[in-house]
Amino acid sequence: MAATPAREWTGLQQFPVATQTALHNILGKLRLQNKESLTVLVVGKGGVGKSSTVNSVVGERVTVVSAFQSETLRPLQCARSRAGFTLNIIDTPGLVEGGCINDQALDIIRRFLLNKTIDVVLYVDRLDGYRVDNLDKQVIRALARSFGPNFWRLAMIVLTHAQLSPPDGGEYSEFVEKRSAALQAAIRQEAGLKKSEKETPYVLVENSGRCNTNSGGEKILPNGTVWLPALVERIVEVATGPTTSIFVDKKLIDGPNANERGKWWIPLVIVAQYLLVVRPIRKAIDKDLIEEKNQRPQWEIRAEEFRRNTSMDEDDQADEQAISQAFQQDVLGDQLDSFDDDDDEDDY
Repeated sequence: MAATPAREWTGLQQFPVATQTALHNILGKLRLQNKESLTVLVVGKGGVGKSSTVNSVVGERVTVVSAFQSETLRPLQCARSRAGFTLNIIDTPGLVEGGCINDQALDIIRRFLLNKTIDVVLYVDRLDGYRVDNLDKQVIRALARSFGPNFWRLAMIVLTHAQLSPPDGGEYSEFVEKRSAALQAAIRQEAGLKKSEKETPYVLVENSGRCNTNSGGEKILPNGTVWLPALVERIVEVATGPTTSIFVDKKLIDGPNANERGKWWIPLVIVAQYLLVVRPIRKAIDKDLIEEKNQRPQWEIRAEEFRRNTSMDEDDQADEQAISQAFQQDVLGDQLDSFDDDDDEDDY
């Protein structure tokens, strides 16, 4: 698939001046490291605010968001360029349908990403989700299985609907900490990350037009954070971190060759089959024969031994008769030969 041509990032001009300045400074860190482009993959369940977050970052409406319309059914790549730097953001369909993992959507995403490099992953969920359920864990496992071990090392958690009042009048910071910690623990467990690895970073987002603003017109959260520059800054931190970007090639999409994947198991299966099936059966048969013999009456055993001995005697007699006949034939043959010799002498 051909790369999406980048358009001028005019949406930057829609942000307040302070936000524009902050974004220019943050993205400048990438240019200092000779990174001229950045590709961000946005994933998560449906209805959590993925498309709205893409629109907020770009500063324009690049994906349709409606409460009465299902979200995008296929990935959508948005490419924007500014001052020699290109930002690629890939919006994706929800990974859950009917309470189960949508394998078709996952496959569509993988094939859309063929021959693309993923620098950062935004895993989007709602701050007001309150708990991590089994379906969340399935999503985490499915993504790790589909894109390899480095997927979650390039990921950051994006919690939307962040302008909320915690239930029961609790502290906002405490509520955020518990919600993010639950997701971080699930990612560490389901993605198989080591305890020595750092936690998956998280940021808070509020895409609603009702989001509070500061005196400069910048959108702020209940804790006073200007969330858009904070989001972009965390993206840059992940992109410049120690984990290598993911290049999605055909091997990653299709998986290892089926023949190569299974051939190493063949010797193990044969050994296991012998140890667990053949040998126990042979032992059981031998045991049954011994038990059967022990349970037979003595007269039957003696009768069988008598028949066996009689049969052996008959065989021996037959062998003796055969030897005797052969011997007699040899003697008779010698006599006939001697008669022939006498006749020959008479002829001379």
